[in-house]
Parts: sequence; structure tokens; C-alpha cells
Amino acid sequence: MDGSSVAPRLEISHRRIMALALPMTLSHVTTPLLGLVDATVIGRLGEAHLLGAVALGAVIFDFVFWSFGSLRMATAGLTAQATGAGNRHEIDLTLARAFLVAAATGLLLIVLQWPIAALAFSMAGASEAVTGALSIYFFIRIWSAPFTLANYVILGSTLGRGRTDLGLILQVAINVANIVFTMALVLGFGLGIAGAAIGTALAEVLGTGLGIVVLRRLGSNPFAVTWAEVLNRAAMLQTLAMNRDIMIRNVALILAFSIFSALGARDGDVTLAANAVLYNMFLIGGYFLDGFATAAETLCGQSIGARDERSFRRAIRLSLGWCIGFGLALSAIFLIAGGLFIDFVSTNPDVRSYARHYLVFAALTPLVGAAAFAFDGIYTGATWTRSMRDLMVIAFTAYAAILLTAGDLGNTALWIALLAFLGARGLGQVALYPRLAKRTFASLS
Repeated sequence: MDGSSVAPRLEISHRRIMALALPMTLSHVTTPLLGLVDATVIGRLGEAHLLGAVALGAVIFDFVFWSFGSLRMATAGLTAQATGAGNRHEIDLTLARAFLVAAATGLLLIVLQWPIAALAFSMAGASEAVTGALSIYFFIRIWSAPFTLANYVILGSTLGRGRTDLGLILQVAINVANIVFTMALVLGFGLGIAGAAIGTALAEVLGTGLGIVVLRRLGSNPFAVTWAEVLNRAAMLQTLAMNRDIMIRNVALILAFSIFSALGARDGDVTLAANAVLYNMFLIGGYFLDGFATAAETLCGQSIGARDERSFRRAIRLSLGWCIGFGLALSAIFLIAGGLFIDFVSTNPDVRSYARHYLVFAALTPLVGAAAFAFDGIYTGATWTRSMRDLMVIAFTAYAAILLTAGDLGNTALWIALLAFLGARGLGQVALYPRLAKRTFASLS
């Protein structure tokens, strides 16, 4: 095999699962810090409209950039399979193609910044003062798009190799750089909201540079491959198709959560606040479950690359077991200590009382969603992105149908729909998995 080396022996064990999952859990916890740092530093200026602008800017960029989080997932799946096959050259080609897609997409976002801003600002419906400050923040930070997307690629490449420790280091480095740059530019140089945007953008640029250094230390050089290999029609179409499928999946996921928040807001401020408090429980659970999903992604992809069906099935059993076990434990903790969490987050007696009424629904989200998290990783590592996309669309349809038919139940309908959405995704993936696995390994034999 051209460019290949001897594939490393696969270790599929509980210890290996935990070694992969824990660094990514910590990494996921650091992710919201990019927006939080900007908000904290700007908040010290004492201008409410500036703080509102940064908060809205963080939401807009989370939506825009994470819609292209497919770059991380697709790169991780393809890299894991190349790693399992011991094909270092294919790892570099995967990197080069993903970097090309990231650069093209990032530049397209810059070109389309005005219509994107117009749509986002109109949906936000903020005051004139907030919109003016948001414009400054948006039109500066948007220039970081190619670097932000490149960082998704770099993270995906490290995860596909099973180096979640390096993924954690890179995420922490970006966050630390963001803190230093933002504080220096906002508080030191007095650049205000422009300084917050520049600081975050510079942190992404630094992250890309550091990431390339890390990749080179791992033996990769995506810039040494030939254009003819990178632009190989079949391989490039596969890369684009995977990114398209995962992007559709991501957008459906974001829409489901956005609808949840928007419909909760229609029921009044107390419902909106209570749901926001409880939704944080779901997010906390997701940080843990995402770590095990990453472990599944890595080990399942490497097993397919090594053509080792026995290791593949063992990786599924262990990662699914850990996900369900943690989901059960988290649900129990939320049921027992959820009241304390609610009281810690909110001091409003009405919000506290209302949130307790729906605590059981929020507490069930880690357990009900455990299979969906695990199989998202499994499907990504196996590069079954088309099936993952289709199952997500089916689950979203079920979610929307419940909201339309059970609207009279008010906020209860929202939580029932959310649980059904999580459960439907997992059940669909479980049901389809045997057929996909059989087809995959039959094609490899």
C-alpha cells in the first residue's frame, strides 16, 4: 500500500475508552469559554449594550461556525480509518482535503458577511445601540472564519489518531490566548468591543499555527502532498459528501434546540428562565457523553481501517456501555441534587418553583440521549454519515410532529418532544447499525 506503514495493534479496553474520553470531556467544558471570556472582560466596562452585543455575537458565531463542525467529525472519521490501516500518506491527504474545504468555506463566509449579518441582526431584533456594537464585533471576528474552521480540521485529525490529550491541549491553548489577547486589547489598550473581537480572532490564528506544529510533530505534512492527489475526484467527492451530510445533521440539531428555546420564551419570562436553568443540566450531561462518543469515533474508525470486525464490535459494546452507565448515573444525580443546582443558578422563587416542576424531564435527558451520543461517534468513525443525516431528519420530523400535535400541553410538550427527539435518534441508529456493519465489513473482505 503506497505510503503505508505497519498499523499499530488496536487496544480496545475500558482503560483505553477512559483515556480517550476524559481529555475530550475536559475539552468540551472549555469550549464555551471563548464567548464567556469576551463577555466577562466587556462586562467590566459597565456598558450594558456592549455586553448584550458580545452575548449576541457569541450566539451568532456559535451557530455559523458550528454549522461547519462537520469538518471536525468528517476529518476524525477518515483519519481514524487511515490510522487503523497504518496509512500515513492517506492521513496527510485527508488533512490536505479538509484544509482546502475549510479555507474555501471560510473565505466564502467572509465574502458573504454582509447578507449573513443582515439576516442575523434582523433575527436578533436588538436595540440600535446593541446592533451598532454587534456590527463592530461581527465584522471583525468574521475574518477569523478560515482559521476557526482550520482548527476544527486539526482537532479532527488529532482525535482520529486517538490523541485526545493533544486535542485538549490545543483547546486550552486557544482559550488561554483568548484571555490574554482580549484582556490586553480591551483593558490595556482600551479598544472596547473591537478589542474583544480582535482578541478572539487572534486566538484562533494562534491555535491554527500551534496546531500545524503539533501535526508536524506527529509526522504529518499535508503541504507536501501533490495537488493531483488532493483533488482526486472520488476522494474529494467523498470528503464533500461527508461534510454535507454532517452539516445537515448539525443544522437540524441546532434548529431543534433553538426551537425549544424560542417556544419556551413564548410562554413567558419564568418559563424561559426555568428552561434555561434545566437546559444547562442537559449540556453538562452532554459534555460527559460527548467524551465517550469521541472514544467510539476513534476506536470504531481505527477498527474499520484495520479491517478488524471483532475489535469494531467490542469498541461499540464498551463505548455504548460507558455512555449508558454515565447517562444513568447523571440522571440519578440530577434527580437527587437537581434542586440544589436550580437554587444555585437562580435566586428567583418563581423560577425555582417552576424549574422543580420540570426537573424530572431534564434529569432524564442524559439517560434517554446516551445511545444517540454513543452512536453519533460510532457512525462518524465508520463514516456512515448519510445514514446519520437521514436518521437525524426523521428524529427532527418526529420532534416537530409532537410539538404540533401536543401544543396544548405547553411547556410539558416541549420537554416530551425533546426526550422523544433524543430517544428516536438513538433507537434509529441502534436499529440500522447491524445492516450497516455487515455491509461495511463485507465490502472490506
